[in-house]
Amino acid sequence: MGKLTIRLGACVLIFLFSTGITSAKTIVFLGDSLTAGYGVGKERAYPALIAQRIRAANLPFDVINAGVSGDTSADGLRRIDWLLQQKIDILVIALGANDGLRGLTPNLLETNLQAIIDKAKAKYPQIRIVIAGMRMPPNFGADYEAKFQRVFGAVAEKNHAVLIPFLLADVGGNRELNQRDSIHPTEAGQKVIAENVWQTLRPLLEQK
Repeated sequence: MGKLTIRLGACVLIFLFSTGITSAKTIVFLGDSLTAGYGVGKERAYPALIAQRIRAANLPFDVINAGVSGDTSADGLRRIDWLLQQKIDILVIALGANDGLRGLTPNLLETNLQAIIDKAKAKYPQIRIVIAGMRMPPNFGADYEAKFQRVFGAVAEKNHAVLIPFLLADVGGNRELNQRDSIHPTEAGQKVIAENVWQTLRPLLEQK
């Protein structure tokens, strides 16, 4: 899997999956338990699998998994200044699932995502942003579900960001790919997520 470095700061574990390539640029995955690999471990979560693909493709990028279980978009906003202390070339924002599960307003989610992007661009004007979309189950109500889903595309469009329409495509609702809680992906589910992300991310990496 390459060199694994654990960085401590602000009570957060940051896993750096190094490609072993000198002068590598950096991709940061800012997310929640889906990114952190709850129940399977960060070494089997989709950012680590993306790092493997990057290494196989000989692309000059290191991957940092900045996923923290339980994080909302507000938590991500609180953490972004600390993360921006290091140079970031591509920021993948995979937040929002916990906002939805807690019934927080889509407007607040949109405000927080925009604030994260604003901070990132202010520090690194050339940074590329990727937004990972999320959806809520139907039991949250059609109106809430529609407004929640709309946020991700709207933020991506406003900021000329790359959009992954649904992070859990082909995984959400599939019992065989989720743990017993029906929320968190299994190791096999993480592999599907990695494929979803890779299809969107690879063209961006090849442009850098």
